[in-house]
This record gives sequence, C-alpha cells and structure tokens, in this order.
Amino acid sequence: MRAEHRRLLSGEREREMMNGTAGKKVVDVAFKAGKTIDWEGMAKLLVSDEARKEFATLRRAFDEVNTSLQTKFSLEPEPIDWEYYRKGIGSRLVDMYKEAYDSVEVPKYVDTVTPQYKPKFEALLVELKEAEGTSLKESERLEKEIAEVQELKKKISTMTADEYFEKHPEVKKKFDDEIRNDYWGY
Repeated sequence: MRAEHRRLLSGEREREMMNGTAGKKVVDVAFKAGKTIDWEGMAKLLVSDEARKEFATLRRAFDEVNTSLQTKFSLEPEPIDWEYYRKGIGSRLVDMYKEAYDSVEVPKYVDTVTPQYKPKFEALLVELKEAEGTSLKESERLEKEIAEVQELKKKISTMTADEYFEKHPEVKKKFDDEIRNDYWGY
C-alpha cells in the first residue's frame, strides 16, 4: 500500500502511462525493422572472422533491445484500484489523489522528425541502389580483367606477337603508327 502511495506521489504512474502509449509506437517500429532486416543475406557478404564476430555482436544487441522494447513498453499499465485504497487510507485523501491523477493529461506523441527525414532516407536508398548496380558492374568487369590477365600470364611464355596483337588490336595500331611515323622511342 505504501509503495503504491509513493508511486502516486512521485508521478511514476504518469510516466508509466506515457510510456504505455509512446512506447507502443517504438515497439511497433522496432519489431517491423527487425522483420525487414536480412540478417542472413548480410552475413553472407562478410569475409573476415573479425567482421563475422562484430556482426554477431550487433545482431545479438539488436535482438536484446528489440526484446526489451517489446516486453517493457508494450504492456498496458494496471488500472489503479481506488476502492482498495479508500478502505485503507480514507476516501478524502484517495479522492484527492484520484482527482489529481485524472487531471493529468499525457500529451500524445506527435512524430515531427520522421516526415522531415523520410524523403532524405528514400533518396539515400535510391542512391544506394544505383551505387550497388555500379559496383556490381565494376566488380564484374574487374573479374573478367583478372581472368584475362591470369590467362595471359599462363600463355605469355609461348605466345607469339601476332597472337598478342590479335587480343590487343590497340597495341598493334600504336606500334604500326610509330613505325609509319618513323618514331622508334628515342
């Protein structure tokens, strides 16, 4: 009984009420974010053991925060049993507290930040997709170039000039131009 009385005096109950409404929104957002994260897909992209350890730590921390948000803020506060307190304390004091409790208006949370940053975030996502496409194309080009260089490395000791010029006509054109212009490099 005294603990509930102290909670009423300290305003803890009002904070619980506020956390019940604003906290639910936080929980919903965190839950949706957790569902949309492709943890397995990201894990496949990691190369080093150190990166895998850091990623596992990040995922564990995310899951812990998400779980605590779901349990702590998703619960409705228990209603106060005013009759119980009227019997033990007296109706005058309880009525005074009930009146004060009922007069407390917890402001609704109005999200003004998300509308400002959502377009910026969407633009960043578009930019990210473009960068991803460019990166994949460049990666593909580099893979082909690496394969060509490795093939050339294997064949270089037995390759003739004609075979090389067949694969690299720009080098043959450069040599032919130098010979035609009588330029021998000195």
